[in-house]
Amino acid sequence: MDKIAYLKGLLDGQGVDPASKEGKVFYAVCDALDGVLKYVEELEDRVAELEELCDILDADLGDLEDDLYEDDDDEDEDPCDLCPGGCGDIFDEDQYETVCPECGETFVLDEATLEEGETVCPKCGQELILDFDDEEMDELIPADDSDED
Repeated sequence: MDKIAYLKGLLDGQGVDPASKEGKVFYAVCDALDGVLKYVEELEDRVAELEELCDILDADLGDLEDDLYEDDDDEDEDPCDLCPGGCGDIFDEDQYETVCPECGETFVLDEATLEEGETVCPKCGQELILDFDDEEMDELIPADDSDED
């Protein structure tokens, strides 16, 4: 703002006639700069308002997250209670232990994975093809089931 006023003062001090060709151009440029300055000041005010609003929204969102996730710290809850539809069938399937031929890691497969015919070793990432015949399926070792003890 101060520089635009300074330019206008220079024009007046130099005796530039506002009616001359050059004077019209110089004064028009000063007026345009004055309009741009006002527009920028309005934008700065709006940005400040939006920043304040974002801070309020961020605080409110933080409160909602705290309320929503505060139960996640409880270790006493049964994880199945947290599932929207319940876990039921996932744990009812038979599970079998197998050994990765690449790294020797023992891990558990469920029937659905066996039917798909392939999986990935959770330790080394090796893709494993699960092509068992009936005899080999009978030899698979069921995973330890603590309920059967």
